[in-house]
Amino acid sequence: MKSPRRITLCLMFIVIYSSKATLNWNSESAIHPLSLDEQELSGEEALRQKQDAATKSSAAEEYTIDIEISFENASSLDSVKAYLNSLSFPILENYTDQITNIVSINVTTVCRLAASETWCSCEPGYGWPRERCLHNLTCQEHDVFLPGHQCSCLKELPSKGPFCQLQEDITLNMRVKLNVGFQEDLMNTSSALYRSYKTDLETAFRKGYETLPGFKGVTVTGFKSGSVIVTYELQTTAPSLDLIHKANERVVQSLNQTYRMDDNSFQAFSGNEIKLSVTPEIIFEGDTVSLVCENDILSSNVSWRHKEQELEIQNSSRFSIYTAIFNMTSISKLTIHNITLGDAGEYICKLILDIFEYESKKKIDVIPIQILANEEMKVICDNSPVSVSCCSDSKIDWIKTEWKQEGNINISGSAEIHIDSLCSKYVFRVDRTQCPSGSSGTTVVYTCEFISGYGARGSADTKVTFTSAANLTITPDPISVSEGQNFSIKCISDVSNYDEVYWNTSAGIKVHQRFYTTRRYPNGAESVLAVKTSTREWNGTYHCVFRYKNSYSIANKDVIVHPLPLELNIMVDPLEATVSCSGSHHIKCCIEEDGDYKVTFQIGSLSLPAAKEVKEKQVCYKHNFNANSVSWCSKTVDVFCHFTNAVNNSVWSPSMKLNLVPGENITCQDPIIGVGEPGKVIQKLCQFSNVPNSPGSPVGGIITYKCVGSQWEEKRNDCISAAINSLLKLAKALVKSPSQDEKLPTYLKNLSVSIDKLEHEISSSPGSLGAVINILDLLSTVPTQVNSEMMMHVLSTVNVILGKPVLNTWKILQQQQTNQSSQLLHSVERFSQALRSGDSPPLSFSQTNVQMSSMVIKSSHLKTYQQKFVFSDSDLWGNVVIDKSHLENLQPDSSVVTMAFPTLQAILAKDIQENNLAESLVMTTTVSHNITMPFRISMTFKNSSPSGGETKCVFWNFGLANNTGGWDSSGCYVEEGDGDNVTCICDHLTSFSILMSADTPDPSSLLGILLDIISYIGVGFSILSLAACLVVEVVVWKSVTKNRTSYMRHTCIVNIAASLLIANTWFIVVAAIQDNHYILCKTACVVATFFIHFFYLSVFFWMLTLGLMLLYRLVFILHETSRSTQKAIAFCLGYGCPLAISVITLAATQPREVYTRKNVCWLNWEDTKALLAFAIPALIIVVVNITITVVVITKILRPSIGDKPCKQEKSSLFQISKSIGVLTPLLGLTWGFGLTTVFPGTNLAFHIIFAILNVFQGLFILLFGCLWDLKVQEALLSRFSLSRWSSQHSKSTSLGSSTPVFSMSSPISRRFNNLFGKTAAPKVLPGHDGNLASGGSSAI
Repeated sequence: MKSPRRITLCLMFIVIYSSKATLNWNSESAIHPLSLDEQELSGEEALRQKQDAATKSSAAEEYTIDIEISFENASSLDSVKAYLNSLSFPILENYTDQITNIVSINVTTVCRLAASETWCSCEPGYGWPRERCLHNLTCQEHDVFLPGHQCSCLKELPSKGPFCQLQEDITLNMRVKLNVGFQEDLMNTSSALYRSYKTDLETAFRKGYETLPGFKGVTVTGFKSGSVIVTYELQTTAPSLDLIHKANERVVQSLNQTYRMDDNSFQAFSGNEIKLSVTPEIIFEGDTVSLVCENDILSSNVSWRHKEQELEIQNSSRFSIYTAIFNMTSISKLTIHNITLGDAGEYICKLILDIFEYESKKKIDVIPIQILANEEMKVICDNSPVSVSCCSDSKIDWIKTEWKQEGNINISGSAEIHIDSLCSKYVFRVDRTQCPSGSSGTTVVYTCEFISGYGARGSADTKVTFTSAANLTITPDPISVSEGQNFSIKCISDVSNYDEVYWNTSAGIKVHQRFYTTRRYPNGAESVLAVKTSTREWNGTYHCVFRYKNSYSIANKDVIVHPLPLELNIMVDPLEATVSCSGSHHIKCCIEEDGDYKVTFQIGSLSLPAAKEVKEKQVCYKHNFNANSVSWCSKTVDVFCHFTNAVNNSVWSPSMKLNLVPGENITCQDPIIGVGEPGKVIQKLCQFSNVPNSPGSPVGGIITYKCVGSQWEEKRNDCISAAINSLLKLAKALVKSPSQDEKLPTYLKNLSVSIDKLEHEISSSPGSLGAVINILDLLSTVPTQVNSEMMMHVLSTVNVILGKPVLNTWKILQQQQTNQSSQLLHSVERFSQALRSGDSPPLSFSQTNVQMSSMVIKSSHLKTYQQKFVFSDSDLWGNVVIDKSHLENLQPDSSVVTMAFPTLQAILAKDIQENNLAESLVMTTTVSHNITMPFRISMTFKNSSPSGGETKCVFWNFGLANNTGGWDSSGCYVEEGDGDNVTCICDHLTSFSILMSADTPDPSSLLGILLDIISYIGVGFSILSLAACLVVEVVVWKSVTKNRTSYMRHTCIVNIAASLLIANTWFIVVAAIQDNHYILCKTACVVATFFIHFFYLSVFFWMLTLGLMLLYRLVFILHETSRSTQKAIAFCLGYGCPLAISVITLAATQPREVYTRKNVCWLNWEDTKALLAFAIPALIIVVVNITITVVVITKILRPSIGDKPCKQEKSSLFQISKSIGVLTPLLGLTWGFGLTTVFPGTNLAFHIIFAILNVFQGLFILLFGCLWDLKVQEALLSRFSLSRWSSQHSKSTSLGSSTPVFSMSSPISRRFNNLFGKTAAPKVLPGHDGNLASGGSSAI
């Protein structure tokens, strides 16, 4: 309703009444049914009770009526309030048609004039609704209401309601501090102290707060430590801050002073909540995040805190806080720029107004952004469209995507964005002009960056390597060759980047990689197809293919191969024959296929015609040679067949030897074999002999005849059956075929089937057995990979030729060719190394004469390799174990294959060293990839000869006995044996067995231990001696180096001692890296061997320097060279030459890993003879120094005229010659014995002598190179016994028994002096005060 224009006071009543009839009210005052305003009256329980008492009718309705009353005089307000307070409710009113009860009448709003404005304020317990506070102007209030509730004063009365409303009850959580000590009983609610505190405090609180409008009660809820913190709840309507402070003062006044309440410690926590919102809802790393804190409390005292970091957030480069009051609301905004994962956590917004605190919390999670893209790409510059793409792994509202590039070349494109799939693609084209050969292989980095609406950025890089499509240049000249000739095709690429290079035929068959090599250069590459022996199968077109990703560069070349027999395929008859000088002999050459050839027989310069004869598939060219047509009687002539094809290429057959003899010497005659003299031995191809031939498939091999009396007798039969000979020819053709790897599986299958059928022929023919071994040897060089089926066929073939029926044939074959068994074993090992099982189960094979087991190394489930083999027919067994720790060093997917042979031990050659046969299974273990780390394998054999002597673990070394093979014990030793079985440990893989040895000591035997003790104790003693020598030289250096000769001699002695000291120290290092004949670190072993080799050589070269210096001083007496020049030459010779020899030896052998021995850290002997790089220089130096010593002695005994060096120089020369004369034989003798220990079968005495002499070299140098020098003795005595030495110098008496053992007057020294032409009789030199000196031979 509108207020009167002239008003001094306006009073608003609220009247609550109940009626049983509808009230007709025409006033402008607002009438609010209780049912519509229930919330405002829900707290007035007393009024409802009065209402219920006034009317019991359930149909009665309650209404709230606002009544406005204007007063001219403001003093009337108090009278009205007094009157209303005096009323007794309910008031009953009776109307004619209804009953009305007035429940309550209260003053709610009072409007007053304030200057030119009207201020309308609410009475205590009432407040303006929030919407009025927001949409009307508020006036300045002196009595501020409780924060969080409505304003109490407006400018102008609202034209229509609502007016001031009754405030609802609130509960304030409060606390106050008592400055008294905290007691634990306050934590116990049933304790007397707790009840006392609670009662007293609640009494004081009631007295203080009961004056608050709408006060309902106060309750103490608990106590906390920190002095004593009292927490309590206050129930009331919203009071003003001023009333709260006054009530707190009354509480302090009402409480007993013994509680010592702190009147400044009151705090209140309202249930009013702060609204805290976060934008965006889903936060990604890099976003700009806003946290907004809103509250009805009008205060700018707002703080922000990150709970995890426990620090209050301040304005900074990444954090900004803005706080303001807007529309009756306090707003604080925290902005986090470029948010990180570390910013995640709980954030707290706290608002403080006076004693009231308001707090709100919000936890935010930060999701990392991951952009997925290919890390690397390879692109061919062929103008094909290429796309680089990237995708986001999180669904984010990206607003844009940017692409950037960085590199030496600029290849631009266009971006395509697929928002639905959260991906972006960058498409470009590039041709050869944009990436010429100079930029081939150039890398450009493309960066894809996603940007979100809130600032988050995610990027990923893709390295794109641009490569020009290869331009291939192939050999331009036409290739036209004949069979048997070689040819090569070179294919050159102008780019060096490729994934694969291969050659194939026009039929699409890949050429085996053994026929071509490929090299990469900085600006290109080349592949060379080289064929040493061409066959007709090589005729056709060949394609050189460089593949890079899906781009292929191809160059073609035609090869024409003209027919021409290969020399090995030309069969001649006879191989050798005797021809009477007056007789004749048929000679012929045969080939398997006919061709357009011109054939002649050549005898020296004589050319003879040939008649052609075709018989089935064989073509022969014949000539009847008449001996009387030549004048070469009693002479041997060589006859050749000369084949010339259509392109004028030719080939010569193997020679036929014709021995022309007088007819009277011939006793043996045969129409097929020919004639011969008594005792004559000739060979014939089996197909041209009396051996039966199969139609269309001739036998192979050679048969040997001997003329005995008048008959030819068969001496040796190496014939090969026709069927096996045919298989051998196919094998020889296969290894020359360009597609040999594709033909191999079929051939191995046919071979297995054929050999199984031909077992009888093999068991009766050494030639056939040898042919099968040659076939396996040829085929084992072909495959790079062997599958399970191929390996089964190989082992089936091996099972037949190792059968017991064939063992006698093996014995005959071994008498003729000793390496056939080694050749077979090597072939089988090559097949096993090429075995690749792939995803198929590990292959297992078991036959009577061979068993095989295998395992594929899988890093995901690695286990110990254990295999056991049992041959019940042979009563032999064995097992193999490789620990899991050693298998870990192998490459993943490597195949470990073990095969066992019960009969192979009977046919392998005898042990080269010991002449003993193997007495067990032969087990061979191979790995498909090279072993680069230390390896150890354990094998257990059944010992079939438990009492036959000492057992040795051996392996078959294919390099022994001129590569024919033999047993070797290097790297193997017996771990244990109980008579029935023997366990061997080896540090390498190949074929293993055991030997029985009578004289070779086991490493753990008494003799072996004795050698170790001698070596280690002796080396320690030698090191001490050498160290003593160096110490002595340091002490006496100034006293004994007064002339050039003396200076150089002692320089040489010092370097000899130092070199040997360092070499012996490295010997100790070797002992540390070897454990029971097992090298723990291969690299350390190589380093130790190099330094031992170098410093041992240095010892000898410094001795050579000493000898050459002696020779120089005696021969070139009048020639003077400066000390620096002599020293430079000495160091170049002493260290330069050993360094050159050591480095060359290492470079020549280490790339093949044959620099050191297999189980010892010293120069290799078996494989490369690298030990000679030490032995030869050392022995040469020994011989040279001995020669120099002899020359010096001769020169001194018979001096030439003018050869009179000064006394000191001559003394120095004597000492040098003595040192060389003693040390050189000793060192030379030491290494002479050492060299004998290298060879197999060396007597153990040589090992012991070498060990003793070697370890005492240090002592020899100390005694004969240092202490034997008289000047050194004098210098030592003068330094350490000066007074005694001086008294002896003052006397002329003889030295007697006190003479040093190495002084020139001692008996030992006199003998050496006599050897060099001087006596040691002491004499007094004039002018020297009786000082003793040796007669002209004082030491240097």
